[in-house]
Amino acid sequence: MRKMLLVGCAVLTLVGVSAATVSQTPRNETFRMVELFGDVLALTEQAYVVPVDNKKLIEAALAGMMTALDPHSNYLPPSGYGDLRERTEGQYSGVGLTITSEGGLVKIISPMDDGPAARAGVQAGDVIQSINGQNAAGLTVTQVSEKLRGAIGTSVDVTFLRDGEDPLEVTLTREVIKVESVTGRVEGDFGYLRIATFNENTGRELTETIARLKRTNPALKGYVLDLRNNGGGLLTAAIDVSDAFLERGEIVSQRGRKPDQIERYAARPGDLTGGLPVVVLINYGSASASEIVAGALKDQERATLVGLTSFGKGSVQTVIPLRGGADGALSITTARYFTPSGRSIQKIGIEPDLEVARSAAEARIVSRSSFIYSEAAYATALDASIGAERRGAHTPYEAPGEDFDEATDYQLQRAFDVLRAGGQLSRMAPPPNGVIVTLPEGAAGAVTAAAPAN
Repeated sequence: MRKMLLVGCAVLTLVGVSAATVSQTPRNETFRMVELFGDVLALTEQAYVVPVDNKKLIEAALAGMMTALDPHSNYLPPSGYGDLRERTEGQYSGVGLTITSEGGLVKIISPMDDGPAARAGVQAGDVIQSINGQNAAGLTVTQVSEKLRGAIGTSVDVTFLRDGEDPLEVTLTREVIKVESVTGRVEGDFGYLRIATFNENTGRELTETIARLKRTNPALKGYVLDLRNNGGGLLTAAIDVSDAFLERGEIVSQRGRKPDQIERYAARPGDLTGGLPVVVLINYGSASASEIVAGALKDQERATLVGLTSFGKGSVQTVIPLRGGADGALSITTARYFTPSGRSIQKIGIEPDLEVARSAAEARIVSRSSFIYSEAAYATALDASIGAERRGAHTPYEAPGEDFDEATDYQLQRAFDVLRAGGQLSRMAPPPNGVIVTLPEGAAGAVTAAAPAN
């Protein structure tokens, strides 16, 4: 069965394909360029100042060829391919980071919940400046991954850069990262569901977690589904999660280069929550598979979205093993995906129904959108195919004041407020005193409960 991993840096489809489609470049020109490559390799081997590793050079050339296409197409050497497979199985050794590269910099898509990096304060959008004192600029995702991984219990010194702050220098101890995809708890009348990643276990874990919460409180009145800083995962898992909250209707479609390359995925009868109100929390660290779930539940009017506009990765990558994986694999973009309403979110993201920043500092970052880490920040990103653009710099609709205790999760508080209003924004209680509230352009009165308390 085909499986797709939709993350910010790679997507996995385990298929028995060993050859790529020949490009549309005239064959004579293609062969001439291949011959040129061989000439350059031979000259480099003969003339470079020190002996060279041809295998290393060829792997670098393959990586460069793929990344010239878009940020998410990659050549994975055998070790990188093995790492990717381990991640989809939900357990690996490392420091707990999902990373990607852009413009010679390696950036954090999301830290894994309760992993070494997350505990050290690493955040989505941070840039890796150095590893063990060596500059990380110009390194590939695979090279950085190899430096961050190692024997359990060993340490690695990493320096991270963050907008407007001093470099963060931390020592991370490597450990087994056993990703608990789904966690949950009961908070009063409501269930809280956290999905950290989408792997092979997510659908089963979600079903079990919802059943456990129901046993804990059979009178639950609604659920919060937290997808913040979830960088993605298996397409099949995203479909299973969406299906858990839907009775019917399309979940997502993907469309390739040719008009007939369309696949649609629909929900099956059986809403595990019994139709109770659902609020989905998203932010700019919510990517790919997270956006499939958020887009499906929003378009099917099954959930209210609270938080910040998502990352905006609406492309699908297929990983094609080379010689059964012995020579690694190609991760190549093969399609865009679309929400049930037919929207492509590529470079745009999914906007929440109620825009809420988690802190005043986060609100300032949104007000300077050039510092927002998103798909739109990539110079080589695919366009949206629909001519739309991501919303630029603006003051978020709502954010806590400067003196708000950041240990309190303000976005989660507002999600519970939506549930207390039965999922209806117009019936919500006003936000707490001291919050910043700014109506979006042309939306005055659209969310009547957003006026600050007197």
